[in-house]
Amino acid sequence: MATSEVLAEAIGCDILWDVVLKIVLDTSVVVAGLRTRMGAGNAVLRLVAEQRVRLLATPPLFLEYEEVLMRPEHRIVHLLTPPEIEEFLAELAALIEAVEVHFQWRPQTPDPNDEMVLEAAINGRADAVVTYNVGDFAEAGRRFDIGIMRPAELLKKVRT
Repeated sequence: MATSEVLAEAIGCDILWDVVLKIVLDTSVVVAGLRTRMGAGNAVLRLVAEQRVRLLATPPLFLEYEEVLMRPEHRIVHLLTPPEIEEFLAELAALIEAVEVHFQWRPQTPDPNDEMVLEAAINGRADAVVTYNVGDFAEAGRRFDIGIMRPAELLKKVRT
């Protein structure tokens, strides 16, 4: 029995609610997802495209995605042209739940560049930050009760 079915039965409800995790992606996951179709990062992007998870982002975080994806060192690997990157980002933007930053709790992470990821998660009430850099987010995740997980961990969580 799926989690939503158990919940519906427990509360005596005939309606099944799909519980979709709200996540924030660290930029490294977006980049890795485009660099290879074989990795967990790409599988996470597919979950977003299939709307099996809800992606949250602030405008500054989304602009960071764009800036990093356009860097020559990444374009050499993912082989996308600037117009193709723009098309990907337009599709991604259509799937994102925009988050307004009402409060900033800086500094919370050892890397100042991670602050905007954490702020999107806190202000958007995310269930998790998905990152390859779990260590830099671990303490803040505990402090704000936000899950911090690698892409492979998210895949296991969503598929079970």
